Amino acid sequence: MEKKLAEYKCNTNEAIQLKLVRFPEDLEDENTTFNPEYSHQVFGDDEVAFGYKGLKILLYYIAGNLSTLFRIEYTSKVNEKFDCVEADDVESKIREIIPPGFCTNTDDFVSLLEKEVNFKPFGMLLHTYSVHNEEAGEDITYQIYKADMSCPGFREYHERLQTFLMWFIETASFIDVDDERWNYFLVFEKYNKDGATLFATVGYMTVYNYYVYPDKTRPRVSQMLILPPFQGEGHGAQLLETVHRYYMSSPTVLDITAEDPSENYVKLRDFVLVKLCQDLLCFSPGKLMQGFSQEMVMEAQQKLKINKQHTRRVYEILRLRATDMGDAEQSRSYRLDVKRRLIGPYKKKQRELAKMRRCLRPEELTNQLNQIDINMQHEQLEESFQQLVSDYRRVLERLAQA
Repeated sequence: MEKKLAEYKCNTNEAIQLKLVRFPEDLEDENTTFNPEYSHQVFGDDEVAFGYKGLKILLYYIAGNLSTLFRIEYTSKVNEKFDCVEADDVESKIREIIPPGFCTNTDDFVSLLEKEVNFKPFGMLLHTYSVHNEEAGEDITYQIYKADMSCPGFREYHERLQTFLMWFIETASFIDVDDERWNYFLVFEKYNKDGATLFATVGYMTVYNYYVYPDKTRPRVSQMLILPPFQGEGHGAQLLETVHRYYMSSPTVLDITAEDPSENYVKLRDFVLVKLCQDLLCFSPGKLMQGFSQEMVMEAQQKLKINKQHTRRVYEILRLRATDMGDAEQSRSYRLDVKRRLIGPYKKKQRELAKMRRCLRPEELTNQLNQIDINMQHEQLEESFQQLVSDYRRVLERLAQA
């Protein structure tokens, strides 16, 4: 029986099929389909739906306004013969995250697709840029807008847009859109259809404006997502740089941070901030070789709204570029400079150890000393340094190609 039941387990990352539809023929084109990276927030840690064979969870979105087609298909389903075992209620799980008003049949969806020509981006245009598409052999135009909940239709659009977070951000959650301190930044692609200009959703970012006493704000990036069909084309960097430039112009903004940033976001931020800082006088090669300075902190914060911690990383990346790592003296100077920062947590452990010597009994102290192996700390420090240099080189390679 167990073996038989196992046949009715489906991997939900494979079962969920997502599309951004521009033309009716996209519905049958497998090349326009993409799958989630995650589904544990909807289907549990195992990312499995039980009770079906050949399960397909179709979530198709019209490319611009994201009107949705939701349908479930399968080749067979468990029934009473299976010792009273019930199939998972897949439909209810999906209904919990997608807003009402979706289509359940293709004809209704296609009729909405015909009205897509009326869809226009929300809010205020901040930036226009183009990316060369090798396949199409032409430059494609993209635009970035800032929107808020006062824009007609944006609340409903955002409800549809945020559903993608569940599939592509590991610890996603929906935000309180009634809080007016949220800003929304949207990326759209302009494309032609039957002689008309239409817009397709590419990605977005949400930013929360925290109050800083007495009269400043600290915008914090909360969510950022470029949809899979557009990833790897530089849209994330364009979006982050545009958002930075938007806040840079505000005298009330102190600096810009991010909430629990992922590794990929940190790499993206490194690239964008280095690009913004490299032309500041305080980051000239001569000044970089003199070490990290208060002048760098002040200028980056005042002109670019970058905080001290991020400025330090920018300094290390740009100093690496200015350093001849083949020169023993320059290389040693750079290594020591970076390691002095990295050694902070290890020094903290040494201070804790000094306190332990005064407070602990000999057997307790021995136990703690076993956990703080000095040689291991040196190895970890060297590993951290090498990993950092590797990450920094990738930023500089990307910068050289920009």
